[in-house]
Amino acid sequence: MTNTINFEDIKLTDAERQPCEVWTRVMGYHRPVSEFNKGKKSEYYSRKCFCEEKAVMYLSLEDNCACEFAAAE
Repeated sequence: MTNTINFEDIKLTDAERQPCEVWTRVMGYHRPVSEFNKGKKSEYYSRKCFCEEKAVMYLSLEDNCACEFAAAE
């Protein structure tokens, strides 16, 4: 006998859902975003996530350009 759950069959109403509380690190300690003032919330939502692949690709392109300029001089 296998106990499998078919998640497509589970239906929740909005009343049954529990809101997810998001925490972030601010000034050396963690705080929930819901307790931020209006300005700090705006700053938090305008942040961009760091993507390592994009950074490595950018650095490799930057290195190639520097080599081309050095060779041209």
